[in-house]
Amino acid sequence: MSTVGIVAERPGEARVSSSPSSVKKLVSLGYDVVVERGAGVNAAFTDDAFAAAGARIVPRENAWAADIVLKVAPPVDDEIALLADGATLIASLSPALRPDLLAALSQRGITALALDAVPRISRAQSMDVLSSMANISGYRAVVEAAHEFGRFFTGQVTAAGKVPPAKVLVAGAGVAGLAAIGAASSMGAIVRATDPRPEVADQVRSIGGEYLAVEVAGDQNSAMQSADGYAKQTSEDYDRRAAEIYSEQAREVDIVITTALIPGRPAPKLLTAEDVASMRPGSVIVDMAAAQGGNVAGSVAGERVVTDGGVIILGYTDLPSRLPTQSSQLYGNNLVSLLMLLTPHKDGRLTLDFDDVVQRSVTVVRDGETTWPPPPVQVSAAPPRVAPAPVAAPAPKQPWLTPVRRAVLVAIGLAALFLLTAFSPDPIPRHFTVLVLATVIGFYVIGNVHHALHTPLMSVTNAISGIIVVGAIVQITTPDLAVQVLAAVAVLVASINIFGGFAVTRRMLAMFSRSDAGPGGAGSGGAGRGGARRSGAGR
Repeated sequence: MSTVGIVAERPGEARVSSSPSSVKKLVSLGYDVVVERGAGVNAAFTDDAFAAAGARIVPRENAWAADIVLKVAPPVDDEIALLADGATLIASLSPALRPDLLAALSQRGITALALDAVPRISRAQSMDVLSSMANISGYRAVVEAAHEFGRFFTGQVTAAGKVPPAKVLVAGAGVAGLAAIGAASSMGAIVRATDPRPEVADQVRSIGGEYLAVEVAGDQNSAMQSADGYAKQTSEDYDRRAAEIYSEQAREVDIVITTALIPGRPAPKLLTAEDVASMRPGSVIVDMAAAQGGNVAGSVAGERVVTDGGVIILGYTDLPSRLPTQSSQLYGNNLVSLLMLLTPHKDGRLTLDFDDVVQRSVTVVRDGETTWPPPPVQVSAAPPRVAPAPVAAPAPKQPWLTPVRRAVLVAIGLAALFLLTAFSPDPIPRHFTVLVLATVIGFYVIGNVHHALHTPLMSVTNAISGIIVVGAIVQITTPDLAVQVLAAVAVLVASINIFGGFAVTRRMLAMFSRSDAGPGGAGSGGAGRGGARRSGAGR
């Protein structure tokens, strides 16, 4: 059984690598868990809570002497010296930016696992610390911006005046950017976002944002599609057009949140000093990439800067630490997921398998040997674009009723009508002419009425049916039995149509009428007066 040590972070970091709930899961994996005394105080986790979860509370030296040490921030030299020989360190190590740290760990013969090097593949999502912390950072960035901003985010119309909604620009629609878009949108702001990855456009729109596409000559967007889940270096044409968009938006928006980062590289510059100067006084910029050089000219890592033009630039690098309880819980869950992978038999023994792409990617030092960088992992969900094969256009389908055939049918119909009227005895031609005219006119009149008006036409059809009834009653006294039967049937059918039409029309009128008398009317009036009283009380 191996010992897992949860150590306290240095001043300035409020998070802790595990919560009491994650400690229970580590114990269930067979580990003996020790927690440095007071390690979770800043995250609202007491020593008693850790002890109740199955951990032992120990002094600092004992926690650092564990077989496996769990930590949030990268260790400094005096902390590395506290590690036991052959120990395993699991923390956010930023291996691409800290070669000196990897060298120091190698000299001690340590095995180091970088949680921020988890590949962005589906089965590793539960271990992805960068995503879980970026989600919190994006949310907190909006909170910090709202704290500095001098107005509501949502628009309001009140008796005291009209307040327009805030306009927010989010540069970069990764995990942090999407969290910021969702938070700002839910607060009522008008949110716009840019990102070189075209596949995020639908995600931006789905949470209430407007995607600002950077249109460049040629199909360069396909070359910018991510192959590893992270943004990549953009082209010069893209950067030039993006700079124009940022300059345009800076003059219009109230808040800018920048999240653009490229793994292993300094943060790209998005807003120039001229762009910042063009913003209105009181505008707020949150540079979430300040720790890696910043996306905004004039931002300082860890500080709040106010420009001569009154623009506030926040370069805070501890956004997750400003929500320490939530951050620690999610960070601890990420660690548990990784240790579940590394402890397949749940016997409290950590096993590394370099044939597993996840374990190979997170291991930056193994038994004193530097193993960073790992082999590249292809994780893109967007397949490369393939030009579709040309497809022959189908031959247009010819309609059956061609102009020639229509003319032939009309001619046949006119000939038949002429023969019928020419050779039939009187008064059949006159009656037949009236029938044809009534049929044709009725078809075009009723057929061109919108479907929503068909039921109100019941009143018109009732009148027509009434005429039929009158005509049938006149014919019912004819001595011919066949005529009497047809007249009786006409009276019956027309009467059904009349009574049914009146019933339907009455029901429709009842839907739109309001009764002013009786119990229902009184109740309605009472409710209205009560509502008025409540409204007056509110004012």
